[in-house]
Amino acid sequence: MSGGWNGRTVPSGQHCTLFGGNGKTPPMKVSGLPKGTEWIHAEFNERSYKPLSRNGGHGVIGYPVKGNAANLPANSTSLPGGAKVIKAARASGKYASRGYLPPCSGGRGNQYFADLKAVGKGGKVLGQARVELGRY
Repeated sequence: MSGGWNGRTVPSGQHCTLFGGNGKTPPMKVSGLPKGTEWIHAEFNERSYKPLSRNGGHGVIGYPVKGNAANLPANSTSLPGGAKVIKAARASGKYASRGYLPPCSGGRGNQYFADLKAVGKGGKVLGQARVELGRY
């Protein structure tokens, strides 16, 4: 990860607008992808809040892959380079989002992580890894 993301603490300002932030997805470089990978699906989750703790509770963003590596750029409202929303965040009410929901616990120390899935033809998952994003 880059852009101030260190896996321990969510960087200043990278939380939701409800708490004064302007969060974007964390930029990441993924390498060593399995042969046949066409997409990386980044499933963003919040371990500390069960309803959003798995299967992309904070949204799933798909990034197209060429070769055996991919750059997952930071994004908020626009999706660069053919990236697309696979599944919107499951939060509702004032927390609702049409895509990625940045950390939005109000600074209570909740834990956030992303499951990165290498996806091939027909949506087959070829490999996966978990990345700790940090606490907010």
